[in-house]
Amino acid sequence: MLAQIYDYYRPHMRLFWLDFGCAVASGLLELAFPLAISGFIDHLLPSGDWGLAVAAAVGLILVYLLNTGLMAVVIYWGHKLGINIETEMRARAFAHLTKLGWGWFDRAETGKLVARVTRDLEEIGEVAHHGPEDLFIAIMTFVGAFALMAWLHLPLALMTLVIVPAMVWLLAVYGARMTRSWQNIYSRVGAFNVRLEESIGGIRVVQAFANEHHEQRLFAGDNSRYRDTKLEAYKIMAGATALHYMGLRFVQVIVMVAGAGFVFQGTLTTGSYVGFLLLVNVFFRPLEKIAAVIETYPRGIAGFQRYLDLLSTEPEITDAPGAKDAPDLKGRIEFDDVHFAYEGAKAVLHDISVTVEPGQTVALVGPSGAGKSTLMALVPRFYEPTQGEIRIDGIPLRDMTLDSLRRQVGHVSQDVFLFGGTLRENVAYGRLDATEEEILDAIEHAQLRPVLEAMPNGLDTVVGERGVMLSGGQRQRVAIARVFLRNPPILLLDEATSALDRGTEREVQAALSRLAVGRTTLIIAHRLNTIQHADRILVMEKGRIVESGNHEDLMTRQAAYYALVG
Repeated sequence: MLAQIYDYYRPHMRLFWLDFGCAVASGLLELAFPLAISGFIDHLLPSGDWGLAVAAAVGLILVYLLNTGLMAVVIYWGHKLGINIETEMRARAFAHLTKLGWGWFDRAETGKLVARVTRDLEEIGEVAHHGPEDLFIAIMTFVGAFALMAWLHLPLALMTLVIVPAMVWLLAVYGARMTRSWQNIYSRVGAFNVRLEESIGGIRVVQAFANEHHEQRLFAGDNSRYRDTKLEAYKIMAGATALHYMGLRFVQVIVMVAGAGFVFQGTLTTGSYVGFLLLVNVFFRPLEKIAAVIETYPRGIAGFQRYLDLLSTEPEITDAPGAKDAPDLKGRIEFDDVHFAYEGAKAVLHDISVTVEPGQTVALVGPSGAGKSTLMALVPRFYEPTQGEIRIDGIPLRDMTLDSLRRQVGHVSQDVFLFGGTLRENVAYGRLDATEEEILDAIEHAQLRPVLEAMPNGLDTVVGERGVMLSGGQRQRVAIARVFLRNPPILLLDEATSALDRGTEREVQAALSRLAVGRTTLIIAHRLNTIQHADRILVMEKGRIVESGNHEDLMTRQAAYYALVG
């Protein structure tokens, strides 16, 4: 893990050495202060020389000013180092998330993912800043303070050293317990975020069923469990801090009494006695620092472990070795003995062998759970067949890069997702470099012009989160405008009008019919009257194609399709 953490420091080594060097220099100046006090008491006070005393005081102030500057560098530039590493980790985590397949997201919980790329990485950033310098300075200060204490009075220094093993054991035991506690806290935070996201995202359903109190009870349960887990962590922290504090103060009292005895014997000067007492504080400061970061380090370690777990998740669908960019596709789709099963579930598709010619419109119909949407999702490789092969224009899908394949496949589903920005941004998502003229042309083809003209700010009107400011039909037409802008040779329409009223459905259907012209189109339809014009209709039952033909042929047979229409 240390080697993996070090990799993130490599691009920022100049910043690291600036922070580290200033922190070390600041630590050395802290060691010099007790010696300065000792010399002031033993040499300057007996001399009675005000000029020399003032000069020494001015020199001490200059040292403090220098240390102040060093501390400012450590605080600002050190945190900049941590933030840089945190930002890079967050970018890597997000980039990795965007590569994971639909199957992985089917099992993932959004709230926990949000926690991994926000709170977890904030804790890692703190550790990235404080980790190396705190460890080195703690050792340096510890050794340096003991050397100075031994130089002032060796027997008294050895007495002070006796308590160290007990303090180290205490920190090790409590540190491990804190790590486990913060791992539990992160797990609770994930569940907490999931509950919050679901309740807020589904607030319309919650209020429609008057289940506000039910959601409040569920939230209260997660909230209470999160509270209990965090209190357990702070209980451990309180015990460690209290024992450390009492141990340090006990040692200070012992040193104070024993040192007084050595002063009475004449083997220790008053100045050295005061300096030694100050050095005791410096000597134990590394342990205090470690005790202070007992709260921070376990959180950072737990967060980094979860971050590594995320990055180690292999994408289920990737470019195969030797995959090449797809040429301009014509749209001939071949399903060759295709089978598919979701992970840990029964098979959804069996023995699918069918060919769709370029420019054809093919409809998939059948009862819910027949496998229609799954079959369609295999075309852009959102999922991989568990057996068999799919080819476009004779090229196996695995021989094309994902990006070049998906750029030539347009997809419009019943559940349209719009981003919370403007109408312009949502339409342009189909092709990010589109000009305003091209965007307006796509809006025209999608029959969105009347909607655009009624909007207060035209293309720059904010549509709200998930397009909440638009009606269902308007959201569907925005999705259609996106695909018009993309202009793909292959079009997938997954129940794109099933949730609309009859009037809106006719408007959207007209836009879809215009969109399908000259493209290979696969349609899943809930209302069968919308697909009677299809060149071919495939009837699916329990993951198999049981009938194939056009509307008239299938009606004449009076079999599965006829039963659906009836």
